[in-house]
Amino acid sequence: MTDLALERRILDALYSVAPEAEGEGIDPEVSFRDQLDIDSMDFLNFLVALKDALGVEVPEADYALVGTLRDCMRYLAPRLASG
Repeated sequence: MTDLALERRILDALYSVAPEAEGEGIDPEVSFRDQLDIDSMDFLNFLVALKDALGVEVPEADYALVGTLRDCMRYLAPRLASG
């Protein structure tokens, strides 16, 4: 999967829990929670949407590793390549 395709899948998952953010610019270095004012339940729903879209489960111990778009890309890319 290309970086662009991965980014699109991540953003689609994010917009599924924060549809009001679609069309807004997402800063890849700023946390989703800070940019979109999503709560813990929304974040969990985002992780479920990522799992559904990509087949990669993010364990609770790794939640801090997927807090920004850039973090998600770094976390997911190698897992998709090896899976």
